[in-house]
Amino acid sequence: MDISTTIRRTDLPLDYDARPIEKRIGLIILATDHTTEPDFRRMVASDRIALYTARIAYANPTTSENLRRMQPELTRAASLILPDEKLDAICYSCTSASVVIGDRQIQAAIWAAKPGIPVITPTLAAIKALYAVGARRISILTPYTIGTSAPMADYFAASGFDIARFTCFGLEDDRQMARISPASLVAAAREAMAGDADALFISCTALRAAGVAAEIERIIGKPVITSNLATSWAALRICGETEPQPELGRLMSLPMAAW
Repeated sequence: MDISTTIRRTDLPLDYDARPIEKRIGLIILATDHTTEPDFRRMVASDRIALYTARIAYANPTTSENLRRMQPELTRAASLILPDEKLDAICYSCTSASVVIGDRQIQAAIWAAKPGIPVITPTLAAIKALYAVGARRISILTPYTIGTSAPMADYFAASGFDIARFTCFGLEDDRQMARISPASLVAAAREAMAGDADALFISCTALRAAGVAAEIERIIGKPVITSNLATSWAALRICGETEPQPELGRLMSLPMAAW
């Protein structure tokens, strides 16, 4: 028997929602990224906010040259996230590349595919987060080499922050960075925090630092901002989510200035 002869098309009228889910956040992440998606699922995703991911080619080691090679691919990556549909924001999830390429250049590349959409970089999100917690003198912890860390020190100094202490691990592979244990991150954060700093910034979207930010805050007694914590906070606030989540850290109970 021809099964197609048994298929019936219904004429029942169908209602359509404007969107399957109310808010849409796009994520552009590195091909090697282990951490951004789990962090955003835990801190951002909900029945009201959906996440849509595109991965971008990237090859270790983490050097300025390799980070800069991602720039030409940003437009194509953005174009693959729900083509021809509006997003509420796109996050480019690489802190060190945001420093090397530049926040405005990243925005321009994404706007070539998604004009006018709020573009979240970890660096801009971290600046807004540090201001939100009232920090001006900061300590910074990165997993990078000294050579890759130096432009980040320049970036935050140029953004008006006084750097009390800057500590790095000297690693070159972001896959290795993602495997650093949370307990090691807590111990390193304690050592990296200068006593006279207002807050600690832990850089790198590969690190699983957002999951222990609140624990580190209890130990050092100061606000802790991580790359994924800051970008998640920015994404939530852009979507109009203001419900405090103090269990994730002090930042998650604070408002954000206009993006």
